[in-house]
Amino acid sequence: MRLINYTGQPRYLTRIALVMFRVLAAFLLILWIAAPPALAQQPSRGSRVDQLTDEQVLEFYRRAQSSGLNEMQIEQAALSQGFTLSDIAKMRQRIAKLRLQQNKSGGSGSTGGSGQDFLGADSTGGRSQQGRLSQRNMYSDSLDPFRRDSLKKPVVFGASLFRNASLSFEPNLRIATPRNYQLGPDDELTVEIYGNSTDNYRLRVSPEGTVRLLNLGPIFVSGLTIEQAEQRIVGRLRSAYQGLNRPGSGTYATVTLGNIRSIRVTIVGEVMRPGTFTISSLATTFNALYLAGGPNPETGTFRDIRVMRNNRLIRTIDLYNFLLRADQSDNIRLQDNDVILVGNYNARVELAGEVKRPALYEVKTGETLKTLLAFAGNFTDKAYTASITLRRNTARELRVVTVAPEQFATFVPQAGDKYTIGEILERYENRIQITGAVMRPGEYALGDDLATVGSLIRRAEGLRKDAFLNRGHVYRERENMDLETIPFDVGRLMRNETPDIPLLRQDSIHIFSQRDLRETYYVQIQGAVNQPDTFQFVNNMSVADLIALAGGFQEGATPTQIEVARRIREDSLTNDQRGTVNIFRFAIDRNLRLSPDQAGFSLQPFDIVYVRTSPQYEEQQNAYIYGEVMHPGSYAIQSNQERLSDLIKRSGGLKPNAFLSGARLYRNGQLIATDIIAVINNRDIAGNLLLQNGDSLLIPGRQDVVRIEGAVLNNPSIVSFRPEFRLKDYITQAGGVTENARFRKAYIVYANGLKDLYRKNPKMQPGATIVVPYKPLEESRLTPTERLGIFSLIGTLIATSATVLVNLINRP
Repeated sequence: MRLINYTGQPRYLTRIALVMFRVLAAFLLILWIAAPPALAQQPSRGSRVDQLTDEQVLEFYRRAQSSGLNEMQIEQAALSQGFTLSDIAKMRQRIAKLRLQQNKSGGSGSTGGSGQDFLGADSTGGRSQQGRLSQRNMYSDSLDPFRRDSLKKPVVFGASLFRNASLSFEPNLRIATPRNYQLGPDDELTVEIYGNSTDNYRLRVSPEGTVRLLNLGPIFVSGLTIEQAEQRIVGRLRSAYQGLNRPGSGTYATVTLGNIRSIRVTIVGEVMRPGTFTISSLATTFNALYLAGGPNPETGTFRDIRVMRNNRLIRTIDLYNFLLRADQSDNIRLQDNDVILVGNYNARVELAGEVKRPALYEVKTGETLKTLLAFAGNFTDKAYTASITLRRNTARELRVVTVAPEQFATFVPQAGDKYTIGEILERYENRIQITGAVMRPGEYALGDDLATVGSLIRRAEGLRKDAFLNRGHVYRERENMDLETIPFDVGRLMRNETPDIPLLRQDSIHIFSQRDLRETYYVQIQGAVNQPDTFQFVNNMSVADLIALAGGFQEGATPTQIEVARRIREDSLTNDQRGTVNIFRFAIDRNLRLSPDQAGFSLQPFDIVYVRTSPQYEEQQNAYIYGEVMHPGSYAIQSNQERLSDLIKRSGGLKPNAFLSGARLYRNGQLIATDIIAVINNRDIAGNLLLQNGDSLLIPGRQDVVRIEGAVLNNPSIVSFRPEFRLKDYITQAGGVTENARFRKAYIVYANGLKDLYRKNPKMQPGATIVVPYKPLEESRLTPTERLGIFSLIGTLIATSATVLVNLINRP
């Protein structure tokens, strides 16, 4: 049966195409290596690799990768065209050198990545983004420290006011009617009459500006305030209610505003959503601006917003008064047909760096840098206030200006200015430091009373007891910012036996501790203790003390067999002893009492204490038996001589339905094939294994089936056991074998895990599994016709390559 690939074509045709493609790729690669354009015009002198330029080497590297050939195939192709091993080694060195240069220059160091090679060129043939940035930076000016900040687009101060969803300036309609509110069409008035007479009227202002009640004539109220309208309405009602609102009459009336009307306001200019809006008659300018999205941050002004009424300017709004001082005096109430005009901003400047609110600010005529700093909340705690750097636009280019603090109150900003406030340096004008073995290490102020090393040590409350007195160090900055060290004898300096060392700014003194100059001391305990570990060494520590730190003895410990291993510190060349450590032995009772002659023994650094375990002590170990036995479960292993037969006997023996041929023993999760029938019949056979901790013996019930798996037509199959059947009979029951079956390699796996091969005519047993293996999947070999076609193609390619080489060599 011929194998078919996923395309539906015979697989050998696919292999022929693959071989032809590789041969063609190798031919093109060899042709390029053998005759690159530069070599065709140069005499053949010296190494051919030396005559290649860096660009040709890199081109070779990329072509070699894209050809699909491995390194060995490329080298063999090069050797067949006359390249030597030396040429190949030089090519490797040049490629490695070029990759190293690219890595140092910030390249990716990889040639196989998608979209970008290790030279920084992208897959489209152009330079990568990093390469373009590097080329552009070649022409950068001396203001590059500001370039990184300028990449971030600054925010416009005040723009966030109209982006805040929780702040809409919505008018409160439940407040008392403002006394200066002017009535207009669609307003609703409520008239309440109480006292000797009671009544209620709801009057709506008509488009003509009048209201009507009872049979009285119209009352004109448009343009009047509530108080004025109340006087007119009450005066008209006196014709129906005698003495209304007069003392002693007993009848009174009040006029209030019920439902309010809507007005139309037009917002034009540099706003986000210009247009005409219908709003409440109680709405203010801030409410209308919010509905329009506020001034356009790109072009609109925040400080010269005009409210026009009847073609006259009635208010100029400066939003900075509200933003900075919560002043709502400009938040006037609008009237019908009002127009709000937001023009273009006049001048904006940027404050960046160490101010509390860095942003773009709009400035008016007469405002100074001091005012601008107040807008930004003034300097932060880390601001450099000795000067401010200004970048100002001129007619042709930029100009840098340094503004001193005394100029802040008079310096006038101009449109496009950018003021950068720097951060103070992480540098101290009078700091000195002391570290190490002194009582109070830290930073101190250099001064007249603290100007030498000795005075600094005394100010730090002196040396600690563990101070190393033979040497200390003063670390000092040179003029070029390099560090130098000045060693001194600490003990002699503190005893005034040597001149004191004057201190300079930024000096740092370090006093060594004796512990700093030695290995960390520790002791270790191992063996039968509750917490074996490594502990810090303490002088005068005994073996009993270390055992107590380790939590005492374990149950199986032997206190009379304790050893201490101690390092030999003397030079091994002068030491007469042949051992590498000294061993000391101790006998301690469980109450950690030492004998009188050993009580004075103290541990030394790096000692290791070993506590042995009793040779007869063992923890309980269990074996398990399940299945068709009288008492299945867990059993403790009584001794190291207990075997499988003893476990079966201790479980009470077998049940009548026990199938011993299928008994299985599991140890450490793995099946161990064992003939339990032979074990029961003869206790002395080798199969009667010694029990180990965790052993599990399973004795199943009788199984009267046989399983057939593998290269059979009905896979898998389970058939009933028949004593007269042989292996072939059971395979017949499964439908027979397939065409790719290895019938002679069939084998049987019995229920107890034992296996038997077919050629030995195995005996069948209940519960067995017959396995028929498959033949290995081998690709069919090429036919002679196919091999002849490939050889013909190779010969044609070789002849073509020879012709091309001759033409290149003979080219003038």
